[in-house]
Amino acid sequence: MKKVTFIGGTHVDSFKELTSTYESKKAIPPDFVYIPLSQHIGAPCEANLCVGEEVLMGQEIGKTLGFVSAPIHSSVSGKVVAIEKKAHPTGRFVNCIVIENDKKDTLVDNVKPEENPEALTGEQIVKKVLDAGIVGLGGAAFPTHVKYTPPENTKIDYVILNGIECEPFITADHRLMLEYPESIVKGLGYILKATGAKRGIVAIEDNKMNAIKILTDCCEKYDNIDVVVCAEKYPQGGEKQLIYATTHREVPVGGLPLDVGVIVNNVGTAKAVCDAVENNMPLIERMVTVSGTSVDTPANYIARIGTLFSDLIEQSGGYTEENNKILSGGLMMGKSMYSDDVPITKGTSAILVLKDEGIQPPKEHTCVRCAKCIDVCPAFLEPTRLAVLTKLNEFTRLDEEQSIMSCIECGSCSYVCPANIPLLEYIRLGKQGVIKSKKK
Repeated sequence: MKKVTFIGGTHVDSFKELTSTYESKKAIPPDFVYIPLSQHIGAPCEANLCVGEEVLMGQEIGKTLGFVSAPIHSSVSGKVVAIEKKAHPTGRFVNCIVIENDKKDTLVDNVKPEENPEALTGEQIVKKVLDAGIVGLGGAAFPTHVKYTPPENTKIDYVILNGIECEPFITADHRLMLEYPESIVKGLGYILKATGAKRGIVAIEDNKMNAIKILTDCCEKYDNIDVVVCAEKYPQGGEKQLIYATTHREVPVGGLPLDVGVIVNNVGTAKAVCDAVENNMPLIERMVTVSGTSVDTPANYIARIGTLFSDLIEQSGGYTEENNKILSGGLMMGKSMYSDDVPITKGTSAILVLKDEGIQPPKEHTCVRCAKCIDVCPAFLEPTRLAVLTKLNEFTRLDEEQSIMSCIECGSCSYVCPANIPLLEYIRLGKQGVIKSKKK
């Protein structure tokens, strides 16, 4: 079997066996959901209802205030009891609509099967994607309809579905591919129609052979969709790395996939597109991995947007240790949470619970000049040089000479560094310094 990959990268322990072989569960809808009005890159939404109003499941409750935005919908039926600030997986405090769940799941009238989805035009599909509030489900949460409306005269050749899931512990996409393969492939078909792209690719790492087989079988009826097998390596799921591995096209520094005629979507996004096109169902739930070394029963859940981390952890049997670290997202790129009183959003792929002492930063030593960080960097940067210039506050040189903004913050450099230098932390500080210096 031919396998493709990118230049650089490293191999990390996966820990995926904790959840990959078990079917996903339908999470029990909580008594209250806390739905953030900011769940995507771009302008946050504005609440279009008031405290005390009754809402239906699938009803729009947050309206967009700009093109780069996506509407928000209620994930339950019930009553709005508050609109208040609450902690967000990004670490910020944002406005949330708090809905008391009546446990009836009464759907709004317009959520119903489309009579003839195959007859829809590309423009109509894009409109359904917008109305459903679909965003990228791989973590970035970029509004999907924006990707499908590129600048005039921009030709799209490929749509790549990202089923790589290279982060340790996370298996949400793996289970989605095993349990909803037809919806994923049909969703890709609708995306091809919406964008005018000629070819679709489903990219899967070779550590998911069962998903490769089932998706390959589903793609047989399509002449323009293929499964491409990628070698297991981190960060194979990075957008630019995946484009290079599957098409040999290189996105320029500071450029976008559109610049090389490519759109990349997560496999979960494709399923959401299928749900929107065929059933007019907005994005109100998603697959979430709950795993780690300090949770009793790791599992994948199809959970309603607005469910608290604490609710899903409790459904997984609760904590097995007293002192824990909670991450939103993966072990390599996830964000540390100071509390489990945080709601899942459209971009929440995983909740990791780890022993606190297991992820304390080791003592930093002097660089030994081994160049391992340079060898693994998928963006062809010199991480140790970036760290030194950051310490010297040389932000102009970081930007103009070293292209620090090209860093995808995958953490590979820190992972392989024998001197335990927190290279990624220094690089993030350097990027912040570059941004601040440009505002002066």
